[in-house]
Amino acid sequence: MIDESSRQVRQFVCPCCDTDADRTWATIHRDGTALAVYFASCYHHHGIHEVWIDAILGSWGQDRFDDHLTFGCRVGPVDDSPMPAATLVNGGEVAGDSPIFGRKLSREDGLRHPRLPEFWQVVDLILEQDDLVHRHLYGPAAPHGG
Repeated sequence: MIDESSRQVRQFVCPCCDTDADRTWATIHRDGTALAVYFASCYHHHGIHEVWIDAILGSWGQDRFDDHLTFGCRVGPVDDSPMPAATLVNGGEVAGDSPIFGRKLSREDGLRHPRLPEFWQVVDLILEQDDLVHRHLYGPAAPHGG
């Protein structure tokens, strides 16, 4: 479940195409325990709606980041599909060097990592529960969860 009390949103200008974009981030809990923190950036690249998500899996609430892993994906249009699809990418590629990101996984490392299924569960949750991301990809009238 997304912790709405931790959710933040800010607007910024995309450095590659000079258009307005939105970034949302929050903590995700499972069974009362913080599971992940995510950053989802919603872009309008050349009229194409896409979201780039970095999710940091690990322990939270301590000042240690040695078990943190950052996965990344792009969600947006793909060939031969009427619906957006998620594609694994390098994690934290545009993020700074903050220790919070822990080990930033390349696409190749992410595809082999045993926590990859957990990352996809986090992505599904974001797509279903983060209103900004959901509206950006599916439009304002789209029902949640579908």
